[in-house]
Amino acid sequence: MLKYQFDFSFLWDPENDYALDLLHGAWLTLQLSAVAIVGGFVLGTSLAIVRTGSIGWARRIVVVYVEIIRNTPLLVQTFWLFFGLAGAGYKITAFSAAVIAMSLNVAAYSSEIIRAGIESVRKGQIEAADSLGLSRASVLFDVILPPAIERVMPALISQYVLLMLATSIMAQISVEELMAAASRITSETFRGFEIFIVVAGVYIVLSVVVRLVLRGVGWLAFPRRRRLGTSL
Repeated sequence: MLKYQFDFSFLWDPENDYALDLLHGAWLTLQLSAVAIVGGFVLGTSLAIVRTGSIGWARRIVVVYVEIIRNTPLLVQTFWLFFGLAGAGYKITAFSAAVIAMSLNVAAYSSEIIRAGIESVRKGQIEAADSLGLSRASVLFDVILPPAIERVMPALISQYVLLMLATSIMAQISVEELMAAASRITSETFRGFEIFIVVAGVYIVLSVVVRLVLRGVGWLAFPRRRRLGTSL
């Protein structure tokens, strides 16, 4: 029979203040996620526009990029940026490597989601916009992208929550996010059972926070949702 005495009191040890370390790690996790989400969304939208465009060679480049990213682990991509570039003489900080790797990674997935949204826009809407003499930029940004992104926003939100959870990988390059803080505390206290129970709870809270924030962004960005009273 398992006899284990749970003890969470060490988290509030005034000499070490492990709870504050976890809080700092959670905050850095949110920072990483926020920057990567914005970068990944912008790049992913750009890739989706190119993928649905009429320039053949550009479409092929995007396809190759997406396939490479989607068929290699995020950890390998991160190591290539952090260790690989350093070996070639181009050293970047661990935080920068983490942000770039996560942005490039989620952009590939976002581009496919947004592409599906763009292709779901009815051709009649585009033809109507063309008949009004709108410029290509106006058709794209006023007629195509708003409904396209609105339709796929739930899928994007789920993808970005997964991205936030993937920040735990960045502990491998010494980014002091939540998982890195938890691993360090475990090595000092040998209380991994308690630590990772707490960390699991923190990740659940962070997932809820990220989802609510992104839903709020969608609520503000899409007036039709507010008029209809529908949620993302």
